[in-house]
Amino acid sequence: MNLQQIKGEYDAVFSLGHLCLTALQLRKLNMRPYSGPLDWVGTPSLTELNRLLRNQFDDFMEPQNLRVTGYSTGIITKEKYISVTDDFYKVDSAHDFKADRNTLDHLATYTEVMEKLNRRINRFLEKTSSAKRVLFIRTSGTHKEAQELEEVLNDLVHNDFSVLLINHTNVTGIVEKDWSLEKICAVELPDQDIWHSNDEFWKEMLVDVKII
Repeated sequence: MNLQQIKGEYDAVFSLGHLCLTALQLRKLNMRPYSGPLDWVGTPSLTELNRLLRNQFDDFMEPQNLRVTGYSTGIITKEKYISVTDDFYKVDSAHDFKADRNTLDHLATYTEVMEKLNRRINRFLEKTSSAKRVLFIRTSGTHKEAQELEEVLNDLVHNDFSVLLINHTNVTGIVEKDWSLEKICAVELPDQDIWHSNDEFWKEMLVDVKII
């Protein structure tokens, strides 16, 4: 799949990580009508993310799998949060547990956080079941992991879908990769200041993508 084939109308769009970058870019482009379960968490391993999707989020963020790792700050503000890792799926939560309501020894808002995440998970699963066409966007992944992701999504998504998979490398613009995957468009973007300097490239890639 290539960028030309990504264009068109979609009923839903979801970030698949690996950082908050995708959710932030979708917000900048007014393409984020609602939150997804993976918008504000870190999923460094696409292999582990594939397992999470295959399991349809079963046992995600269960108390026995959580490990407090320290403090983090907000995405846009400097608001302080407690950082937590789900060791079962290797997922990092850095923006869920506010430090003014939680401590390193006690996640007082755990129930509240899980209610929010479960709403997002249920929306994600409902959209993958009912939407005519879904767009997923992921940063970071190998060809082998992308192959597995395509297989997982083929089982999970009931209708049509596309995946835009972005790796940041030593390039100067948008570089399309021929990975010969039917549902996945792989591209490379510059790896210098990925949070701000590539805004125009994101806009170019998604200019003809419409969320209906």
